[in-house]
Amino acid sequence: MNLETTIWGVKLENPVFNASGPDCTTLEELEWLQKSSSSAIMMKSCSIEPREWNPEPRYFELELGSINSMWLPNLGYKKYIEFSKTLKQNSKKPVIASVVWLHREDFPILVKTFQEDSIVDLIEVNLSCPNVAGKPQIAYDFEMSDKILSQINNLWNKPIWLKLPPYFDFVHTEQMAKIISKYNISFITCINSVWNTLFIDPEKEQVVIKPKWWFWGLGWDYVKPIALANVRKFYELLWDKVDIIWVWWIKTWIDVFEFILAWASAVQLGTIYSKEWKDCFERILKEFEEYASKKWYKSIEEIRGKLKVL
Repeated sequence: MNLETTIWGVKLENPVFNASGPDCTTLEELEWLQKSSSSAIMMKSCSIEPREWNPEPRYFELELGSINSMWLPNLGYKKYIEFSKTLKQNSKKPVIASVVWLHREDFPILVKTFQEDSIVDLIEVNLSCPNVAGKPQIAYDFEMSDKILSQINNLWNKPIWLKLPPYFDFVHTEQMAKIISKYNISFITCINSVWNTLFIDPEKEQVVIKPKWWFWGLGWDYVKPIALANVRKFYELLWDKVDIIWVWWIKTWIDVFEFILAWASAVQLGTIYSKEWKDCFERILKEFEEYASKKWYKSIEEIRGKLKVL
């Protein structure tokens, strides 16, 4: 079976690569991705200045998923510009930068610098991190999102994509799609964590994570139906304008198959990558290819967007 796919003209050997988050902060971790079956090397979301981790405990596994509050730890954008050059010298895999804001003026600086001074293939603009106390998720402020995109709209060279939070009302999905349509956005990633969730240990009668006043981002099986709905709805609104990537909450080949059916061009592994490391890419791809071949599919494009409705 032909597993190749493309995201805005950038060819991927298969539709599965890592999400910006676990085990992609240091050069050593990124070089591990080079040796894996991940089709691309996604670097850690970076800010202007380096950031430390939130205090522990900051991650907790649940029966059907996980919760976390990491606080966007990273080495600062200059390190990832250096890393991109090393990674491109040693691998043919696409290298992807991811940038985040702490101040309104950060995004133009970060995007412009990665456009001009790095050799990354793609740039992700993260509008959706839920784990920075006191900082709103930009993608819920539609006026602010519009202003930021207008500021970076003329900085094109390498394709830009947006990382979005979950939307729970189609009115909001439509508002964001309308904004995206105004600018040269190549593709979108959805969804990031469901924000401000709480888990209690009944035996200890206490919360299980310390940062952000005990409220955290929720993922995995708990959010899969929300993620599927976001992918499909954005496809309906933007099918002729952007590619869509699904992020984080993949566990098995079934998840990959369902999200490609819903119109995702590719999927990113987050939590499962932190649990299984680079072996998860090969396992999931092997199982996915075996299942798709049994259904007589010969390529990803024969599956993508072919979701049947009643």
